[in-house]
Amino acid sequence: MSTYTDRDLQAREIITKAVCGKGRKFSQVSHTVVPPHAPTSILGAWIINNQYEAQKAGDSIEVVGTYDINIWYSYDKNTKTDVAKETVSYVDTVPLSYLDKKHRGATAEVSAFATQEPNCIEAVVASSGAGVVIRVEREFKVELVAETKVRVIVSPYDLDDEDKNLDFDAAADDGDYEDLDPDLLEDN
Repeated sequence: MSTYTDRDLQAREIITKAVCGKGRKFSQVSHTVVPPHAPTSILGAWIINNQYEAQKAGDSIEVVGTYDINIWYSYDKNTKTDVAKETVSYVDTVPLSYLDKKHRGATAEVSAFATQEPNCIEAVVASSGAGVVIRVEREFKVELVAETKVRVIVSPYDLDDEDKNLDFDAAADDGDYEDLDPDLLEDN
């Protein structure tokens, strides 16, 4: 095993595309839909056609989208049924819990992924009796990919296959990671 001093090592800066920002946001919102007839009871509620796109907004990413709310309800004292449909627009601002401030902003590309598609968790007739209040939950994960610099240490010496285990600082800690909490490590 070879031991190198700091004088023997050189650094290089590599420009590469990397994930320079990440974030996640869960939200619950309420919408009121007013059907053509005053509802007596709710028979079903569902959300379809979720469409969204991501855009950078300062140190956050905005998820801008729409979805259709469909409510199957009875009216006229539970003697008739109908389906009320409404398209809803939304904007979720997702703060970046991690952001590399040294990324090249002009090269930034953002993306969003629905980790939980919008889903109706409750639908009730409004206290006024004229509409339906539905609660929707949704969750998005976002990423910012951009060019950034990575610094690597290079050796000025040719290394043969037998010299793969290099000790860059023999006096340093032996790299024991027993104190790390495995629950804090990401699986990505």
